[in-house]
Amino acid sequence: MGKIAAQLDDALRERHAAGAHGALAARPLAAGDGWSVMDMLCTFGPHDPAFGERHDDVCIAAVVAGSFAYRGAAGSTLLTPGALLLGNDGACFECGHRHGAGDRCVSFHYQPEYFESLAADAGVTRGTPRFARASIAPLRALSPLIADACAGLAAGVSLAWDELAVELAVAALRAAGENPRAHQREGTPGTAAWSRVAQAVRLIERAPEAPHTLHTLAQACGLSDFHFLRTFERVAGVTPYQYVLRARLRHAALQLADYDGTRETIVNIAFGCGFNDLSNFNHAFRAEFAMSPRIWRARHARTPAGAQRG
Repeated sequence: MGKIAAQLDDALRERHAAGAHGALAARPLAAGDGWSVMDMLCTFGPHDPAFGERHDDVCIAAVVAGSFAYRGAAGSTLLTPGALLLGNDGACFECGHRHGAGDRCVSFHYQPEYFESLAADAGVTRGTPRFARASIAPLRALSPLIADACAGLAAGVSLAWDELAVELAVAALRAAGENPRAHQREGTPGTAAWSRVAQAVRLIERAPEAPHTLHTLAQACGLSDFHFLRTFERVAGVTPYQYVLRARLRHAALQLADYDGTRETIVNIAFGCGFNDLSNFNHAFRAEFAMSPRIWRARHARTPAGAQRG
């Protein structure tokens, strides 16, 4: 995820150089009546014990870098970039990083009364809404919202956090309500499966533009193609191909929103993110974000101080 992941890597290197313990740094991004958004950067690693906490409000956290294990009353899951963590207010949970060091999330928090009003107004549920699952996989329906959250981490990007908080809450409620137990049909994947998928995810996120295939990823994880495909889909909730495609598209969306004084061409961004054909890139981008790369850039591109947007 470019700069987002790089900042996490810098924090992990600083922790290692200082010989310090893992930590969780929270940076406020925005807040309003009944909601708030935090940038959560965690440097815990495999040698740190899992830590337990309690959700003081309703939490929907978009994972934007790294991975971590999450366990609560609604189940256990491995959170990877592009996925959503779902937390009910008052629920206790435990997070761990035995499969890899560090993660970063854009965490949306809702006061229970406000969250209930959003669910009722959207016609999603009546009464007090409760998530019946611990996470939502990286789905196409969520990609534009997560990409917006990622863009909001970049300095200089003008983002309507209040609108995003509402849209994300409703989208998460709707997605969580669709077959909430479907991911448990084959039983809960074991620790070895989580480790292998976390390894593959970090390989993909480190270089989404690389020519990843089912076979190369399976080889890197020490599995056959068949077992890797089955394991990855059970743990991540999407196929390896879908995950690689969404990682490339998120990477491209952030590059389109980034202004470094040169404004890289769309074709160069497409090729640099692993797409071999511009028309395929445009088609995939439209399908994922419901707009063309050019329109996305016009809506999200940030402008340095003193520069003219055009």
